[in-house]
Amino acid sequence: MQEKFLKNRAWVELNFDNLQHNINEIKKVISNKTKIMAVLKANAYGHDLILIASKLNEIGIYDFAVATLDEGIKLRKNNIKGNILIMGYTSIENLKYVIDYDLIQSVVDEEYAKSLINMSNLKVHLKINTGMNRLGINYKNKEFIKDLYLNKKFNILGIYTHLSTSNSEKAEDISFAKEQIARFDDVINYLKKYNISVGKTHLQSSYGIINYPNLKYDYVRAGILIYGLYNDNYTYGKIYLNLLPVLSLKAKIVSIKKIKKGESVGYGRSYQALKDEKIAAVSIGYVDGYPKNLENLNVKVLVNNKYAKVIGKICMDQLTINISNISNVKVNDIVTLIGENKYIKAEYIATKLKTITPELLGRLGSRLNYIVVK
Repeated sequence: MQEKFLKNRAWVELNFDNLQHNINEIKKVISNKTKIMAVLKANAYGHDLILIASKLNEIGIYDFAVATLDEGIKLRKNNIKGNILIMGYTSIENLKYVIDYDLIQSVVDEEYAKSLINMSNLKVHLKINTGMNRLGINYKNKEFIKDLYLNKKFNILGIYTHLSTSNSEKAEDISFAKEQIARFDDVINYLKKYNISVGKTHLQSSYGIINYPNLKYDYVRAGILIYGLYNDNYTYGKIYLNLLPVLSLKAKIVSIKKIKKGESVGYGRSYQALKDEKIAAVSIGYVDGYPKNLENLNVKVLVNNKYAKVIGKICMDQLTINISNISNVKVNDIVTLIGENKYIKAEYIATKLKTITPELLGRLGSRLNYIVVK
């Protein structure tokens, strides 16, 4: 498909130079014996699952985490090489596909473990619940965990947990994170007393990497960091990574109008001009993943390297911007809605919405085209 057509309406641009840069930044702060497990769930946080995974394979990443069986199968069908861990639940009747596509299933609790115990061809990682109380085998059940390892029919390749407060600077949250780490280590040390090889170990997700960088497990599970993002504008980090965003969201100006003072724009007449203004319709809407909740939040976009304010209701297929302060704007000019500049950074927009960047970008719509620009 020609790039001219791909940029006909609304699209995502991916900068793979920035992806490589972010990987290098992460490597600076982890042990040289620790590998990066790239988290690709939710369409690689809205960045396109296959494009991102293919590039990561190319630059030497061969360990991946996904949330669902479907994501794992899609990776295999597109010839992605390496280990693929499903971190979420897979129904018992679908575990045959985990085996067929050479995936690794997380053991999400004790009852699930009992259901899997005789499936000798199934590769698994044990998820340990150290206090988050979402998924996992309770860390106190060390005898049960030991018996799983000793059962030769159970093919355990690794063991992991997840910190619930790794992005917090509150003293009580730091204390709880350290307690979770100690609980996980206690399970591992208990198993080693019985000369059990525990397999691959992993605990740190993105915020664990920057706030608990001195831990030395086999993997770090890098999610938003590899995409050059933090959760929002208020990220707490013990260490600073010079991250660069991989994704930009763009659309085009499709119509330009002049309106008089007092005239309104869009559904419900929610915006009324306080003076004569020049406005433009942009070829992107909430179905494309640009959140409707952004209307009336004084959000900006970038046109010809200048900021323009989003005005009126955000519609299904279009939105409107005020371009009164920008000269030489014409139909087909490119509008950047999410990008590197301060007021259109994903973190800034997510903060405006009182949410986080994974939710913002995870909603990007199926009508968008994805283009690799670097």
